[in-house]
Amino acid sequence: MKKIVRAHKGRRSPKTLVTVGRYTYTVVITPNDPDGYLVTCPALPGVVTQGDSFDEARAMAADAITCHLESMIEDGLPIPLDETIIAPVSVKVA
Repeated sequence: MKKIVRAHKGRRSPKTLVTVGRYTYTVVITPNDPDGYLVTCPALPGVVTQGDSFDEARAMAADAITCHLESMIEDGLPIPLDETIIAPVSVKVA
């Protein structure tokens, strides 16, 4: 496995070894009638994709995230942590 030294503004120290390997990110998959599903990744704002079915949208998300991370590594950018918090919000409309 390849290791690269990266600076990062998050929880990692300024010179942490980033292992090029497996990362997990939260994606938001939204029905996009009539065109299937729209996918975004809150931790990686540049990642937006779609699929005709839920499974295709999920596969497209994995591909888009992989390409995005590979591009960040090639550009010498730090890999962001996924600090996405998912929480329901209830409101009452008068």
